[in-house]
Amino acid sequence: MEIWLTQLLSWLALPQFGLSTVFVVAFVSATLLPMGSEPAVFGLVKLSPELFWSAIAVATVGNTLGGMLSWWMGWGTRKAVHRFKQTNTDKQALKWLEKWGPKACLFSWLPIVGDPICAVAGWLKMPFWPCTLYMAVGKFLRYLFMTGALLWLFPTH
Repeated sequence: MEIWLTQLLSWLALPQFGLSTVFVVAFVSATLLPMGSEPAVFGLVKLSPELFWSAIAVATVGNTLGGMLSWWMGWGTRKAVHRFKQTNTDKQALKWLEKWGPKACLFSWLPIVGDPICAVAGWLKMPFWPCTLYMAVGKFLRYLFMTGALLWLFPTH
């Protein structure tokens, strides 16, 4: 598996596949896998500044689709989770998510807790499309801010 993944990443690193690489990395990083997509977006924009808005849009779409997959995984695992005992922290987090509803998905851009928010939103059977909309807004703002800040810190020639 490791060889296959290395070959795939090498292929996606080719310059002609820049936007597709950003899409794949953004999609995968929005699942429960520990991975960040900001370096891929920044790297592409640093190499090709004219792709700034395209990279932001592609990363937003990829990351939102990954969040949607997490929502569906959460929805599908609802029965399995009921079998396990919940801690007080779990119960507080669930109360917070139930209180905020789909708007909680706006915070899906946060490190560590963002991806689980999408999964728990699905588990709670929150409305799919409003959750998707809030995910997309949060993720777009994150990419816009992070890429803009990195370009400000490390300007192109």
